Amino acid sequence: MNDDLKAAVLLRCRKMEIPLVGVASTDRWENPPFKPWMPEAFYPQSIFPEARSVIVIGLPVHLPVLETSPSIYYHELYKTVNTLLDQYTYRLASFLNDEGYPSVFVPRDGYGSIEVLKKNPVAFFSHRHAALLAGLGTFGVNNTLLTPEYGPRVRFGSVLTAADLPPDSLLPGDLCTRCMLCVDACPAGALDDRDYPEGLTDKAACTANSADLARRQISPCGICIKVCPVGEDRRHYGRDIPAAGADPRYRRAGEHVRKYGGL
Repeated sequence: MNDDLKAAVLLRCRKMEIPLVGVASTDRWENPPFKPWMPEAFYPQSIFPEARSVIVIGLPVHLPVLETSPSIYYHELYKTVNTLLDQYTYRLASFLNDEGYPSVFVPRDGYGSIEVLKKNPVAFFSHRHAALLAGLGTFGVNNTLLTPEYGPRVRFGSVLTAADLPPDSLLPGDLCTRCMLCVDACPAGALDDRDYPEGLTDKAACTANSADLARRQISPCGICIKVCPVGEDRRHYGRDIPAAGADPRYRRAGEHVRKYGGL
């Protein structure tokens, strides 16, 4: 395994101010940590046969912006983070190609629109499962990946590479507190109280809600991740508990932002 190359990748990530980075070997998809698991067609080595490692990066979604969701404020933050993820993973793949290791980036959203998702609500690659296998977090009841640093308020991107990089250990334990705040708050009623993967998001209900918000120019929803109590970002922003109703200043700020920029 190439320890020096991994060190060079991590250094580049630090220079790009990427806070979360993990590496998974592709054989982890063949020996998953739980079942049911995804079909083989979704494995990284099925998409890019040369792949031996998957580099996963994560960028945070800033909590005070998310607390205004659904809003134009969160809508623009979501787009910005996605753009950065695509740019950073492209740059990492290009670096590895220059070093002699065939590599490709995977776009953050592998679908064309909400209307596409309504007909086929699955992307061709799962960054959240890649992040799990790269040791960045564990799944929550809301079907998202929770991280110690930001809870579920993270967006992930991936690089598939032929480089044989030392993998990171899976995160031990379970970060989800099973508080059920996400289940209770979901406006589409798309979540239940079972742990993932037994409890799965009702994708039709979630997507229908997203489609309505998209028509109003304020998608995505984001409510199930903004109420989650997990993450050091809550301590950083002084939000030890979900802000809704906890402090009138937060409520007034959200109400103000939601009045503008969308339909």
